[in-house]
Amino acid sequence: QVQPVESGGGLVQAGGSLRLSCAPPRRTLTLDIMAWFRQAPGKEREFVAAIWSNNGNTAYVDSVKGRFTISRDRPKTSVYLQMTNLKPEDSALYYCAARLTPWPFSGTESLNSYNYWGQGTQVTVSS
Repeated sequence: QVQPVESGGGLVQAGGSLRLSCAPPRRTLTLDIMAWFRQAPGKEREFVAAIWSNNGNTAYVDSVKGRFTISRDRPKTSVYLQMTNLKPEDSALYYCAARLTPWPFSGTESLNSYNYWGQGTQVTVSS
């Protein structure tokens, strides 16, 4: 596939867990960062978590620290987002994003830093 492909969304009760998966785009460019963003109805798309390809360093938005974990499968270069203790406010369409270089960089949390996006997978948390 030429774009990232997400899977694993669904409906879960508050306090439950879900694991999202993302297969990276098949391109000849260099994979730098893979990240997860989310967008709730009526809100802007926001950064959730990122992982660097070269060293595995990670970054998270404050609201998910301690609850979400981003990880990678190096042989397959797939990326995962393990979400625990889910809250209703986590409900959103979750997008996988990839930064393949060369591409301008305006910060890890900036949408403009990523040049490949998946179609999104829905996560709904009921109270």
